[in-house]
Order: sequence, then structure tokens, then C-alpha cells
Amino acid sequence: MTSFNEQLSGETAYYRKKLLLSLFIPAVFVFLMWLVKSVEVLFGIDLSYLGIYPLEIKGLPGILLSPLIHDDFKHLVSNSIPVLFLGTGIFYFYSDVALKVTIWIYLLTGLFVWLVGRDAWHIGASGLVYGFASFLFFSGIIRKYFRLIALSLLIVFLYGSMVWGMVPDFYVNVSWEAHMMGFVSGIILAIWYRNEGPQPPVYDWMFEEEDGSGQGAQGSEESDQADEEVRNEK
Repeated sequence: MTSFNEQLSGETAYYRKKLLLSLFIPAVFVFLMWLVKSVEVLFGIDLSYLGIYPLEIKGLPGILLSPLIHDDFKHLVSNSIPVLFLGTGIFYFYSDVALKVTIWIYLLTGLFVWLVGRDAWHIGASGLVYGFASFLFFSGIIRKYFRLIALSLLIVFLYGSMVWGMVPDFYVNVSWEAHMMGFVSGIILAIWYRNEGPQPPVYDWMFEEEDGSGQGAQGSEESDQADEEVRNEK
């Protein structure tokens, strides 16, 4: 009993530590988002000009900077919670590829918006949110791993209404292009990294069944050979 309790305590400590580590990078990013907004408010400045302006040289820095800039605190809060939750989900369940996936979603979403967005300043981390949600959903489906599929269903339950954010002009003054491009980036990366990270488990009984059937066939063959030798002796 003592050994079992020690093992349970060790596993609990391991998963707690893993959760905290998974939370670290998303939390740092959310902190930077709030820091940038606080600087804007304190100094009375507007950093929207550092967002993405499609097909203009002046809009290129926005590929890196736009997710950190938000129109107001309502906009900031609406992105902070899902970035924290979905980002932690990626780092927890896909720890082997999480950093690469996050960087690529960040860059691809910004680049795609710069290429296809309408003539306006595009700011906010909503493209990143859509990219995270898209990756978590499609990666679970593609891998056919029941635990990750359950996560995919949870994403649909919590964020299924996000689909309306990709409809042009459904929401006023919202960059549906960032939503759409984040969504597409998530799909691309779910396919690209489908063979890396968590995979469906392969259980021992699968091999045992194959070995058992093979031995059975061999045993039957040996039995037939023995019967043939007995008949010859008679």
C-alpha cells in the first residue's frame, strides 16, 4: 500500500510539474500582451501602426508584432484567456513539437494575412488563437488517438462558435482574414507534424495474437507430418 501511495504521489507531482512547464510560454506571451497595452495606456500612444498592413513594406513588422497589440482591454481579454488555455494544451499534449508548432503558426498566420488581407491595419492575437484551436482539433482527428480525439471534441464544445469569426464581415471591425489564416495554418501544421509527437499506443496483445496464430499454424503442420509418419510405419 505504501509503495502504491508513493507511486501515485510521484505521478501526481510529475503531471503537476508538466502542467506548470506547459503553462510557462503561453503565460509569458500573455504577459507581454498586457505589458504592451499598459504602455499604450500609460503613455497615451497607439501602436496600431505596428500591426500588419497587407502588401506594404510598412506592414511587414506586424508579422512579428501584431499579435502583441490590441485595440482595447475588451479585445485583449477576449484573446488572453484562449491563448493561455489553448497554448497550454499544445505544450502539454504535444510537448515534443509544441515550440515548433507555435512558432510556425505565429509566422504563417502573419505572413498569410500580409499576403491576402484587405487594406487595413490587422492587430491582435486572434489569428494565433484560431491556429491553436485548429491544430488541436485536426491533429487529434488525424492521429486517431482516442485521448487526443477527446481533446478535439472539447475544443469543438468550447470554441465551436469561432467558425463565425471566419465569415467575412460577420463581426464589425474584426479581421476575419487573421482568423481564417490562423485556422488554415493550424491545419497545415497538424498534417505536417502528424508523425511527430504523441501517437496511438501499440499494445503487447497485438503481437501476442500474431505470434499465437503463427505458432498454431506451425503446430498443425508438425501434427500432420507426425500422422503421415505413423501411417507410413503401418
